[in-house]
Amino acid sequence: MSALTRVRQRADGATLVCAYLLALLVIPARLVLSFVPMTLPPALVVALVLGVLSLSAHMVDSLGMGKGRNALRTAVLLYLAMHLATYAVATRRWLPMDELTVADSGMVRIVATISVAIFACDAIRTRERLDKVLKLVLACSALIAFVGLVQFGAGIDLASYVSLPGLRTQENAYSAMESRSIFRRPTGTTNHPIEYGLVCAMAVPLGAHYVFRARDEGTPQLRWWLCLALVGLGGLTALSRTAILGMTVAGVVLILTLPRRRKLTVALMGTAFFLGASLTVPGLFGTIRGMFSNIEDDPSVKARTADYEAAADQIDLNPLLGRGFSTFLPTKYTILDNQFLLTLIENGYLGLFALVGMFLTACYATVRARLISGDENLKGLASCLLAAVLVGGIASATFDLLSFGVATGMVFTMVGLSGAALRIASAEPGAEQRMRDRADVRAGGAVR
Repeated sequence: MSALTRVRQRADGATLVCAYLLALLVIPARLVLSFVPMTLPPALVVALVLGVLSLSAHMVDSLGMGKGRNALRTAVLLYLAMHLATYAVATRRWLPMDELTVADSGMVRIVATISVAIFACDAIRTRERLDKVLKLVLACSALIAFVGLVQFGAGIDLASYVSLPGLRTQENAYSAMESRSIFRRPTGTTNHPIEYGLVCAMAVPLGAHYVFRARDEGTPQLRWWLCLALVGLGGLTALSRTAILGMTVAGVVLILTLPRRRKLTVALMGTAFFLGASLTVPGLFGTIRGMFSNIEDDPSVKARTADYEAAADQIDLNPLLGRGFSTFLPTKYTILDNQFLLTLIENGYLGLFALVGMFLTACYATVRARLISGDENLKGLASCLLAAVLVGGIASATFDLLSFGVATGMVFTMVGLSGAALRIASAEPGAEQRMRDRADVRAGGAVR
């Protein structure tokens, strides 16, 4: 198509989700608004705007928002309802002023982040627009990985040189120049190496998908190989068990869902990359091996398990709806590197069931999208989203996910995009017929 006849894409819901991702992943997380008393990063402001737009757009039928039932949106709204119930119960009883203040700001953060998931689920209506959003996720993750690799290799924090009008630098307890073993632990544009490693791990399956897709379409592959190499190496150099576990989970999902001819390619590619990185960075393999071989004697692991008894006492105080989101202050009580355990304390059993249910529903949405779609590209994107959601869910057991803004935003965006993938697949011609055919095949197999 020539430049004269090319139709320019209008700004739509996908454009707004991209704006949120740029604010979340490109602007360093330590930069927050300077003219408000609470800690408010720019991405959270964009998320609040998306929440208002989502609510407003659902009141009319002319703005192209997805209508009708969607399993993922239902699960996310139930999770929001649990947070609202917890907040109501927590603020009804007496809370110390420091905990009440954090409970208020915590509700702003979680409502804004949930709004992103709902907006992404309803506002992205075609596979092409979903594809654009995920390409941006990969590109931004590669940029974060590049900043992190410069920190890791040269000890230069490029993110610290970024200064924007209206933003101030938030003081962080963690420095990008701290180390593990003989290596610096990078943070990229995030606030912590674990968060940095998680973002890279979630982007790895996207890199693999676009490499394979470029090969099939005969388009240039170099940029996708570069992105894949950056996020893969970024995940390794984070020196985080969460990142290593996440990349392993992502690799297993790809091997299980890719066509047979590509399963071996992924396995060999992952092995070659790990060996190549270990040879390029002497001592990296030994450090990563030591993180797992001596796990029972690792001080950080011991610190995580030592608090379980005290956590159980806190859970018994408010078992149903918890003591209030964000009120279990690490500076006042203790640090819990387990989001599921922290959710039990702060949101109770109902909150935990809602959180786990949201992750499981997102996985269901991606699997169902693969089953009913006739578009191989959409099936590939659904596999990437399945991997990303599983990485985020499993990471919740290894660190306090919702305490880190970039990781939380990334996970909830992927959750919302999972619902969008299901909505797009369900709208394809013949989707329901393909589902009935699959059911008939299963029923026939059961009869035989």
